This record gives sequence, structure tokens and C-alpha cells, in this order.
Amino acid sequence: MGISTAVDASAVARVLGIQTIFKNLRGGILFLPQRIAVVGQGNSLSVYATTKRQVTSAPEAASIYGFGSPIHNAARQLFPVNGDGVGTIPVTIYPLDDDASGVASAGDITPTVAPTEAASYIIRVNNIDSEEFVIETTDTVALVTAKMETAINAVLEMPIIAVDGTTVLNFTSKWEGTSANDIVVEVIGLTTVGNSFAITQPVGGLVNPDVDPALAQVGNIWESMVLNCLDVADTTTLGKYSTFGDGRWGALVRKPLVVFTGNTATTVTAATAVSDARKTDKTNAQLVAPGSNDLPFVTAARQLARIAKLANNNPPHDYGSQDADGLVPGTDGEQWTYADRDVAVKKGSSTIEVKDGVINISDVVTFYHPTGDPTPAYRFVVDIVKLQNIIFNLDLIFATDEWDGAPLIPDDQPTVNRAAKKPKTAVAAVAAMLDSLGLNAIISDPETAKLNTIAEIDAGNPKRLNLVTTVQLSGNTNIKSIDLEFGFFFGTPTVVA
Repeated sequence: MGISTAVDASAVARVLGIQTIFKNLRGGILFLPQRIAVVGQGNSLSVYATTKRQVTSAPEAASIYGFGSPIHNAARQLFPVNGDGVGTIPVTIYPLDDDASGVASAGDITPTVAPTEAASYIIRVNNIDSEEFVIETTDTVALVTAKMETAINAVLEMPIIAVDGTTVLNFTSKWEGTSANDIVVEVIGLTTVGNSFAITQPVGGLVNPDVDPALAQVGNIWESMVLNCLDVADTTTLGKYSTFGDGRWGALVRKPLVVFTGNTATTVTAATAVSDARKTDKTNAQLVAPGSNDLPFVTAARQLARIAKLANNNPPHDYGSQDADGLVPGTDGEQWTYADRDVAVKKGSSTIEVKDGVINISDVVTFYHPTGDPTPAYRFVVDIVKLQNIIFNLDLIFATDEWDGAPLIPDDQPTVNRAAKKPKTAVAAVAAMLDSLGLNAIISDPETAKLNTIAEIDAGNPKRLNLVTTVQLSGNTNIKSIDLEFGFFFGTPTVVA
């Protein structure tokens, strides 16, 4: 057999054949391109297809799935107007229809109007402000409720629809399900001039939609990070994500992912009620903002924009001190102390710190924390991202035409067939990958990893190559322990000549 295959081996007549073949000479690993999947509902009044679709802006998401919907408000955090979002990371929407038995949440505002002077107000819904309205000294209750209706409905991203009831302002969520019960309504303005507002917070939202049809559309695409726009108390949905995620670790799928859900509970006990009960769940993670009135999925979306971008550009880097500006934190008294945060992480919850009024990401962890395991393998999301990148690069090596069906011969057998592979060929390819993983700080001690890389032709199947490699993931400087010792300078005695 000749070393070139440009001309068939059986050819006899005079000819020149020049074959052009791409040869991958990059010499190092590639970072896994991160992708974000958003699983959420559109506006109940909108008509949209439930097939997955990539979007590149919040206005695009709103035009398709409805203004003020979970999809729209999540997209506003992933694609903020200042451009400080996910950048070029693809965002794919996996839209959910309201369940046939779903019910929107509902509440109301009852104003008492006896103004002694004109005063201006806004209605704030999950930190989204209505237009300003003014109550004049001559206004009636009916006129005020009409003004409030106009002020709310003029802001398209509002998660509620207001309806003037003459003596009361009624409002309902723009989507159905228990996640709509997370809506929080405030009236901001002077209450010392004779006006007051009694607020019935939205309640009654029932039956979240089923996420299975959305997950069934993922297919062979590597959606590395998922934003769940439903509520963290919906453990049925979390269970479906967990089952789906476990399958994505499978040897024939090779595309693990992490699903992020928001949680704004104030206390650690309340915030970890779900995560602590799901000790072996390595798929689900919660991103928190204790005491915030932002919608939980909004707090998760903004933090996810930071996490995904860093994971995309520098996979082994953890996410501490990434600021989630644009979110409104809870009060100082509602923030968790270090002891609180340590307990939260041990119970499977991510944490944040508020610095100068801005939410900063701290530890980002999955729910995974088996009892008695001090260093759970799948606890830190950054470690899962490192594993994603290792799997991705193994796939780049072996899921290729070069390896698919190539002749497989023993290490000590000579050959003139350039396409032939040997176990040591596989070991060499993995060794080069390990060196590059070490250079990029994704793993530690690549030399030991190379020593622990073994390949063989299967004893029972000559068409099967078996390979084992063992890597040690790099650590992260999450904890810095420093001892500062001090004493006093007492001077030295003066020597007199």
C-alpha cells in the first residue's frame, strides 16, 4: 500500500492526483463553547410555538413570547440594554405553555384617598417600576385606581396586568402556575399626606407546566447551562431535571449540564429546605439573593450571565466576586454571615455577598452533598465545567473520521498503513491533551495523569479499543487562610563610648 491515497491503488494509466486534506494542527485543547438554555413560560395572552428557538435580545424574546413573561424578564438579564450580558454565548429558549389546569396568581391594591396636598407615586413590582402617577387633592378613589392601572400597564416588562375595579385595583400575573406566587407588589410614595394603600399580595397561582416536552427537544446539542424559570419549591420539576441530567452524564451522550433555579428566601433554613433534601442531585443548583424582591428566576438569570461567560472564557476559574449588578439585594440585616454561608454550602446552596450595595456571586454549588462526604465530587459547578471541558476534548480526539473504523493493531506491530492505530497511539493523543489541560490549569499534575493512562486491544473483541485515564482536577483559591503574627519593637540600648 502506498503512503498516498490521492489516486486509487488499482490505477494503471498515467495521471497526477493531488488530494487536499485538512490536518488538525492546533496542538492544544479547545474550551467547550458554553450554551444557555432557558426553560420558561411566555405571556398567557401570547400565541407562540413551543419548539426551541435561539434568541439574541430581550426585545426579540418579548416579541415572540410576550412582554412581561418569565422568558422576557429572564432575557432582560441575559441581554441587558448596556450590553453587559452573555456576549456571544448562544441562548436558546425552550418555551413552556401554561398547564391546562394552570391558574394565574392574583392580588389587589385598595387605595384610601384623602390628600392634603398633591403627591406622586410609583407601583413597584419585583423591582420593576411603573410610570409615575400623581394624586391630586381633588382626586377620587375611582380616578386613582384608573391612574394606577394606566401606570402599571404602560410598562411592558411588568409581570402583572392591572384592571381597574373602580374602588380597588385588581391585577393578575402574566403567566399561570405556582411560580407566579413569587410576585411582590409595593406602592412607593408619600403616605403622610392622607393617602394609604392596602395591598393583597398575589396568591392563588397553581400548576406549573410540565418541562418534559422542553427537555425532549434538547437532543444531541450540548446545552451546558440551563435556567429554570419555575420556582424552587416545585420539586417534581427538579426531579425531572435531575433524571434528565443524570442521563446527560451517560457514556453515549457525554454532555453533562447544570440547571439553575433562583431562590430569594431570607433565612438559610428556608433557602436550603429543598437543596438539603436532594443530597445526591448533581444536576440542580440554586442561585440565591436573600431578601431580594426581584423574581427568583431574574436573580438566577443575572448571575448565570456572569457564570456562563467566565466558564466560556476561562473554564477553571471559579465565580467568586462576579458582580450581579442590576439586581436589588435584600436589606443588610437579611444578608447571610460567613457562618450562614458555610452552612448553606454544606446544605447544597450557592451563596452571595453584598458589597457596596451590589450582589456579588460567592460559592456556586449544586445540591450534591451526600451524607458523610467532606469533599463531594459534584459539589462545585466550576468542577463540573472542568469535567465538561475534558469530556469535550476527548470527544474532539476520538469522535473523528481519523479514529472511526481505523485498523487497530498491537503496539509492537510494524505497518505501512498510515491510517492504522495502536493502543499507544491513543495514549499519545490523550497525553498531549493532558499536557494542554495542565497548561490551562484545568487539571493538576498532568505527568501523573499520563502515567495513569493505559490503552489496550480488548481481549474478547479485536474491534474494541479500551482506554483508561485518571486526572486530578485543579483546585481554586476559594479559601485563603493567613496567620499574621506581630510583636513590638523595643529598640536597642545605646552604647556610650
